[in-house]
Amino acid sequence: MKKRMFLTVGAMVAFMAVIGSFKFFQIQQAIAQGSSFQPPPEAVTTTVAKSEQWPSTLDAIGSVVAVQGVTVSADLPGIVERIAFESGARVGKGDLLVQLDTSQERAQLAAAEAERKLATVNLERMRSLRAKGVVSQAEYDRMQAESLQASAGTAEIAATIERKRIRAPFAGTVGLRQVNLGQYLNAGDAVVPLQALDPIYVTFTVPQQQVARLAVGAPVHVKTEGAGAVAADGRITAFDAVVDEATRNVQVQATFDNPAGVLRPGMFVTAQVALGTSQPVVSLPASAVNFAPYGDSVYVVEEIKGPNGKSYRGVRQQIVKLGGSRGDQVAVLSGVKPGEEIVTSGVFKLRPGAAVQVHNEIQPPNNPAPEPADS
Repeated sequence: MKKRMFLTVGAMVAFMAVIGSFKFFQIQQAIAQGSSFQPPPEAVTTTVAKSEQWPSTLDAIGSVVAVQGVTVSADLPGIVERIAFESGARVGKGDLLVQLDTSQERAQLAAAEAERKLATVNLERMRSLRAKGVVSQAEYDRMQAESLQASAGTAEIAATIERKRIRAPFAGTVGLRQVNLGQYLNAGDAVVPLQALDPIYVTFTVPQQQVARLAVGAPVHVKTEGAGAVAADGRITAFDAVVDEATRNVQVQATFDNPAGVLRPGMFVTAQVALGTSQPVVSLPASAVNFAPYGDSVYVVEEIKGPNGKSYRGVRQQIVKLGGSRGDQVAVLSGVKPGEEIVTSGVFKLRPGAAVQVHNEIQPPNNPAPEPADS
């Protein structure tokens, strides 16, 4: 009985050893196959890196500001009797914009004018009597003062009437009117915005360490955003006298000719200041750069040796230092050498060492001065 039991146990141990050895060799074979497995290549486009000379520029965000801009308001209270302008029209310096009712002042002026004339006649009569010694010098002086007072009263009422004629303080373009006929205006109530648009200012800020590279007279190019983008060229005319303590930036003012009025106060623009020098860079399409918080990188295509010892076309991830941008292009200051083949599309699906297959029939945009398709 014991002998049979030992034989049974021995047979089971031998069977388990055979099964375990078989599975062990299966697992080892699967591991070997997995280590030599090469994923299929990813389809990408590439370009050969070239060195170029880019002009040295300083980019900034700016705002358009009128050389002169005010909201014309009422100087004295009154009822609007006449509106002499159209919204959006150009006006000259001194042009009448709004006439307030002056019927009461005109009546007062007529009375004051009558008093002035009477005082003038009395003064002439007193002068002749004084020459004959009939009246005293004191009486003559009193009459002369009354004549002067009457003239001053007349001038005061005439000035009040003129102040109720609201005029343009300078030539420019008016905005939307904010008054209506018959409306009562208090002193200081807004009538219409008035902006002088030609020439016009663009103000932008630059870091304090960059101010030394700028000078009055340096050329500035600005451009608005959107389908109806507007571009203009001007020159730096002034620097702010103080540095912003919060940002350590300095405000810069540039002046632009604006005869057509295409630049309007409050517009957002991108400003580019030419510094007069150039630097060697490697320009690549912006689509070639993998932007990331830990560092920007590109993928370089080269021959890579696989685990099985065979070479294949794969990619190497390279950290780069970027400079400015120009249209669809971005400047690489370091990390890429001229002549290297760089992946320009399909970057998002790559990893270091991945196999690639290059298809350059369709290339991503790489224009330094692109134009929108719907412009």
